[in-house]
Amino acid sequence: MGWLGNWFDGIQQQLFERVVQPLMFHLGLGNVLETGYEASGWLLVGVLQLLVIVAVIAPLQRLWPVEPITDRATIRTDILYTLIHRLGLFRLGLFFAVDPLADDFFGALRVAGISTFQLDGLWPGVTDVPWVSLLLYLVVFDFVDYWIHRGQHQWEWWWRLHSLHHAQRQMTVWSDNRNHLLDDLLRDTLLVVVAQLIGVAPGQFIAIVAITQLSESFQHANVRIWFGRWGERLWVSPRFHRLHHSIGLGHETLRPITPERAGADGATRQYRTVLGGHNFGVLLPWWDMLMRTANFEQRYDPTGIRDQVEPGPDGRVRDYGRGFWSQQWRGFLRLVGKA
Repeated sequence: MGWLGNWFDGIQQQLFERVVQPLMFHLGLGNVLETGYEASGWLLVGVLQLLVIVAVIAPLQRLWPVEPITDRATIRTDILYTLIHRLGLFRLGLFFAVDPLADDFFGALRVAGISTFQLDGLWPGVTDVPWVSLLLYLVVFDFVDYWIHRGQHQWEWWWRLHSLHHAQRQMTVWSDNRNHLLDDLLRDTLLVVVAQLIGVAPGQFIAIVAITQLSESFQHANVRIWFGRWGERLWVSPRFHRLHHSIGLGHETLRPITPERAGADGATRQYRTVLGGHNFGVLLPWWDMLMRTANFEQRYDPTGIRDQVEPGPDGRVRDYGRGFWSQQWRGFLRLVGKA
């Protein structure tokens, strides 16, 4: 851990001094150099992730694909989403929109004598060991992410935004960041608040986000891979997560609307489809297992949303947009009930 951290810090320092810092001085941003140094860390992490995606995960898609690629235009849009998020452009937006508010809020708490909780100080000598604290933070953030993900699927207004992510019919390694920007803003704001509350150091927060994002890229890959009976219950696999994206299964739950009646008439229980689904875990399937939302069936279904393939009450299927801006605009229209 120490060697890896020193290696990363050295490259980050070189990137900052040779590229980011001169650019910031040229743009008249010398008063926020500290932020520029942090941004260079996010940029470096993003570049490393893209290298892994291109050199490792993408070839696996060609070796063991679930389905052939027939719509490359929509994948090019997904690549744009990935570049925006992994190269730090979205983080830059968060810095101006969210971070100042969070800093002011928690600064006011400290002035009032209210200190935040330091999770890595829970067990001195154990939880403050770097790799132990990193694992502990990963578990905590994954638990929070599970509930955020369930909220995205069970609250109608949030699903109107999050459904863009599920509207991809050609899921690939590039599909993870295909989200409405308002959806990402809500999720990342909650995670930033949690990070402040439990005292995550900036370097550890970057590492947690990097590990999570790279794992999610692999989960979305068009690969016929699973981790075996026990491995599936230790870490979210591409098969486990693909089921979460499956039409009519991953984002829907069947609930009874009439009690089952016994008798000779042969009546059976009737069901209605509601928001919900299965396999909400981001890294760990443990929370799905505990909350009984896990589905470990060995199947690779088509991905997408039911209203993309089945006409609604108006006789039409729903349009989620093709390009980046059309997808963002139609997501906003869904949020306000106009699409």
